[in-house]
Amino acid sequence: MAPIPGSGLAKGLAVTLRTMTKKTVTAQYPDVQPELPPRSRGVIGLFEENCTVCMLCARECPDWCIYIDSHKETVPAATPGGRERSRNVLDRFAIDFSLCMYCGICIEVCPFDALFWSPEFEYAETDIHELTHERDKLREWMWTVPAPPALDPGAEEPKEIAAARKAADKLAAAQEQAAQEQAAAQQAEQQGEGSAE
Repeated sequence: MAPIPGSGLAKGLAVTLRTMTKKTVTAQYPDVQPELPPRSRGVIGLFEENCTVCMLCARECPDWCIYIDSHKETVPAATPGGRERSRNVLDRFAIDFSLCMYCGICIEVCPFDALFWSPEFEYAETDIHELTHERDKLREWMWTVPAPPALDPGAEEPKEIAAARKAADKLAAAQEQAAQEQAAAQQAEQQGEGSAE
């Protein structure tokens, strides 16, 4: 049987009428911000106070997109007779996001927790050279990093924390016992003075 002329148009209009009454699924970005997962990966934020300029992040980066400059500073001795120490001071920390592939290796290898994932993702530029962000911008992104998720209450306590808690409990018990012995000795001394009078 031959198709009825205009049946395709009728089917198309039927689909249109059906979907007109449903909620839209189109994201109205940039007018409406998307709802991102709490720990989504956007850009890398720098917590400058934790950075010791160990250069691990720059060495491990497969794209070589992290640029770090530093100088050494001599710190005077903390105590008389002590010796002076030298420490690295961060001069420049920059990440070229035009090269970065967002693998997260730099964040993984940082032993001092100076690098974090930020959920910020709106940093488009008209010039590729402006995608190299210096430490000031990386620090701004640091304040958008969400707090880490809470530990699972059913999980086992890490061995280090359990050992530290055990040592602290032992110390507290020893201090309490010493305080009780001292109080008992003072009481005995006071009773001895009272009976001597």
